[in-house]
Amino acid sequence: MSLPKGNKSKGKIKTASGLDVKLLYKPEDMAEWDGERDLGFPGEYPYTRAIYPSGYRGRLWTMRQYAGFGTALESNARFRYLLAQGQTGLSVAFDLPTQIGLDSDHPLARGEVGRVGVAIDSLEDMEILFQGIPLEQVSTSMTINATAAILLALYFAVAEKQGADLKKLAGTVQNDILKEYIARGTYIYPPEPALRLVTDIFAYCRERAPEWNTISISGYHIREAGSTAVQEVAFTLANGITYVEAARARGLQVDDIAPRLSFFLNAHNDLLEEIAKFRAARRLWARIMRERFQAQNPRSWMFRFHTQTAGSTLTAQQPDVNLVRVTLQALAAVLGGTQSLHTNARDEALALPTEASALLALRTQQILAYESGIANTVDPLAGSYAIETLTRQVERGAEKYLRKIDALGGVLRAIETGYIQREIQQAAYEYQKAVESGERVVVGVNRYSAAGTPSPPLLRIDPEIERVQVEHLQKLRARRDAARVAAVLQEVEATARSERNLMPAILAAVKDDATVGEISDALRNVFGGYQESVVI
Repeated sequence: MSLPKGNKSKGKIKTASGLDVKLLYKPEDMAEWDGERDLGFPGEYPYTRAIYPSGYRGRLWTMRQYAGFGTALESNARFRYLLAQGQTGLSVAFDLPTQIGLDSDHPLARGEVGRVGVAIDSLEDMEILFQGIPLEQVSTSMTINATAAILLALYFAVAEKQGADLKKLAGTVQNDILKEYIARGTYIYPPEPALRLVTDIFAYCRERAPEWNTISISGYHIREAGSTAVQEVAFTLANGITYVEAARARGLQVDDIAPRLSFFLNAHNDLLEEIAKFRAARRLWARIMRERFQAQNPRSWMFRFHTQTAGSTLTAQQPDVNLVRVTLQALAAVLGGTQSLHTNARDEALALPTEASALLALRTQQILAYESGIANTVDPLAGSYAIETLTRQVERGAEKYLRKIDALGGVLRAIETGYIQREIQQAAYEYQKAVESGERVVVGVNRYSAAGTPSPPLLRIDPEIERVQVEHLQKLRARRDAARVAAVLQEVEATARSERNLMPAILAAVKDDATVGEISDALRNVFGGYQESVVI
């Protein structure tokens, strides 16, 4: 009987991303390592160990389970259930039509309403979504990008109706349009006007909602598209650099906007590599902000990040095994110092999670927090020959990519030429080849498979939900002041043609019951739509 092969490549052991792994790490592997320069103390530059001195002793990470499906009513019930079970922050998933600026009754929305997230067409929907949830008392993250300005305006309008002070609102809007062109595809407008919307949010929130995180720069979707850990860090930070440069071009100061920037990373399977990845990203961003952008405020140097376990690693085969994968990935995120965390459910390779699966995913975080002991000390693996060497490898690999992107003329040019997309595609291809050859083992898929594995109960979205949502939208259109809506949409167009900040016009439009699709169309009339170039 032959022993199973490990994760080998031409006789060498490699991490999931292809970094060479030694059998034994020794002091000489740390010859170029300087503890004071490269490690330091938690809460101090370059923040390799943590951005806060007390780590999780002062405050645990936010347990923010991603949720949303069907209509606002169904999603509100799931939110309230999770909060009652100990979840400490909300994370909203929107359906595909909402993400790309189509109302639920648009012909292209047919069959997609409420499927992969909640359908939001209007202020009325947003009010139902957060009914019974005081927004001043909960931190909310919204995974929305092309229509981020509209959904943020809807959130602020609901908060104002509740009597909340916008200056006290806590949360994050993803607002990361660059990764949509790179990896995900839910863009609407060309990059330049899309970046304008991003920086309009920066400027508006700086004045009106200073505690709100105005962007979550996402490497998660880059990794889900097939990138390596090194590419995830490099392309995410390259996008971050681009947003800072765009904000400066709009007249914003680095130290005015950088403290509210946040990031969103993937927690993949290779435990040690993932821990090293988080540490490398934190150190590299601190150096970029202090040395490249001359930021003076220490909060501008901090790499604050949310983590989600890797959906792409979950298997439809033997779905209960996904519980183990998610636990290891969550462990990596916590050992890497994440500020908030979503743990995927065991059934997400098959469908949106059931209530029971979502609860089990939340309980996974709670066990790590309260039973494992890993929250008791900061960066417990610091000084490990293996961890510090891997951290340096990830950092240097990412720096090499950043130099290449700079040489190409920046991220927009790298997207336009297809450079970043090709790099990700090649990495995904190499990984899939290794899985298909058996060189890389995926338990239950290419090794240790089991015939007739029973499927757990799945969440099914009732097709009737779409009819209900469309009917609800059409009733809103029938009773609102059509002339007033036409006027506010004209104002959105006029503002888009000017250099004024779009947020006040969008906020006025949603308050007068203009819909997500109508406001998006008003912007399309000015900005046009984006057509991706074919990447070969």
